[in-house]
Amino acid sequence: MFLSVLLDAYSLVVLAAVVVSWLQLSPDHPVVRFTAALTEPLLAPIRRVLPAFGGFDFSPMVLLLGLRALRSLLL
Repeated sequence: MFLSVLLDAYSLVVLAAVVVSWLQLSPDHPVVRFTAALTEPLLAPIRRVLPAFGGFDFSPMVLLLGLRALRSLLL
């Protein structure tokens, strides 16, 4: 139960990081630093594996699908 809630909360942080990237805030902005600190450790390895798709970053989608799969395995 707790792990399921934690995975859902992390999914929201990943979504927030996506929205923040669309807003193109300064890298020094506290929200940008917070979301990057929480998401980059998992997104960076995914980005290294995924091929480039014309400037689109699909790593958050892959991470969110992985989090969903992990959550469903736990239930």
